[in-house]
Order: sequence, then structure tokens, then C-alpha cells
Amino acid sequence: MIDMQLRALPLKGLFSVQHRCHADQRGQFSRIFCESSLAAFGQDFHIRQINHSRTTQRGSVRGLHYQKAERPEAKLITCLRGAVWDVAVDLNPESATFLQWHAEPLEAGDGRSLLIPAGFAHGFQALTDDAELLYLHSADYSAEYEAGLSVLDPRLDVPWPLPVKNLSARDAGHPLLDSTFAGVRL
Repeated sequence: MIDMQLRALPLKGLFSVQHRCHADQRGQFSRIFCESSLAAFGQDFHIRQINHSRTTQRGSVRGLHYQKAERPEAKLITCLRGAVWDVAVDLNPESATFLQWHAEPLEAGDGRSLLIPAGFAHGFQALTDDAELLYLHSADYSAEYEAGLSVLDPRLDVPWPLPVKNLSARDAGHPLLDSTFAGVRL
């Protein structure tokens, strides 16, 4: 039985994952992750870490985070509560879509996840108060290889749906892109 469908998005390697929902008089059940189902679609994804975030205020932005080439990671993002505008940026300098972004709305109960490949930056804006996300990571977090892009970088020109607010000190300090940015070469 196929428990999920992948839909390719405009950036190479970025997918929307639609989960099959089973409902009856008791409620509903969905499988959020199945390694063999992803493998059937050509996606090699092994879970190394699972994280959960809760963003309390609508308009808050987290990101745009990525791991450098020495410790790349893919992510599977699912919204458990509320709604977010989830953004992925292609950082592969050999890609035709280098430094292009794509956003997908994710909402609790919509049965969707975003599969973000290694070599991409990720961030999101909470569209509701108390938005909760579940992140499945293909690699262990490594502070030494952590990096980020400014969510307000004019070169990316991401049109956040709401005014950006509540950036952490770390996220507010991410540099703007310049001519020395080499991307993430995997």
C-alpha cells in the first residue's frame, strides 16, 4: 500500500509529500515517515535526529538555517499545530536554481510535509500563534558546521507574507550574501 505521494517542486530535489490519511469513527491516522516509501520514490533518507519547535507569535520567523558541506542534512518538515509558510533556498552552486527559493504553506491536519534536500537553507514564518513543527533530520546537528542566510537579504528577496518579527539574535545576525558566497557544494 502506498502511504505517501511525492510531488516535485520547482527546485531540484525539493518535494511536497502528501500523506495518506485513514479516517474512521475514532478519528484519523497518517504515517508521517516511511523510509521504504521514500526509497520507492528514489529518496534515500535515514532519520538521525527528530526536533520539535513551537513558535508562539504569528509573524515570527525562524531561519534561514543550513549545515555546511562537511555535515549536510536533509529535512522532512511537518506542521503539527497552526500554520506556517515554509521556505527552502537552493544553495548548490552547480544547480540551475542556485539561490532561488520556494515556499509552501503547511498547516496542521493538511496531510503534507516538505522534503528538503541536503544543501538547502530552511526557514519559516508562523502564520498563526502557537505554530508547531516536527523536523526529521538525516544528520546529527553540528554547531561547528551550522550557518544561515539573512531572512531579509535583498538578493533572495523572499516576500514574507507577514511583517517579519521576533528574529533570534542569531538569525538577525546572519550576513547578507555577497560575491564570496560559494554555496554548499556536496
